[in-house]
Amino acid sequence: MGRDETDPAVPSAAEPKRAVRFVDADGLPTDDPAAAVSGEIAEYGDHGRLRHRTSFFLTETNRPSWLKISEPAFLLWVLAALMTVWLVIGLVLHFT
Repeated sequence: MGRDETDPAVPSAAEPKRAVRFVDADGLPTDDPAAAVSGEIAEYGDHGRLRHRTSFFLTETNRPSWLKISEPAFLLWVLAALMTVWLVIGLVLHFT
């Protein structure tokens, strides 16, 4: 009787309210998304309740000096090598 009859699993037709906080490389708050290296995006639903929070951070990494190709290309070569080993083991077990 005094309960809210709306289903919480069904999203409301209204857009959720969003609060965005960005932090630049110096650790200072900024409004520029391009300068942000970390931050948080919070979405609020009906009645101001927090529905979803997403934190993010960006880091710059350096490849090891021995890796002369890109990381995705290296991982593809590792995958190909593992599949070849798997195929060789399968053939050896099949013919013995």
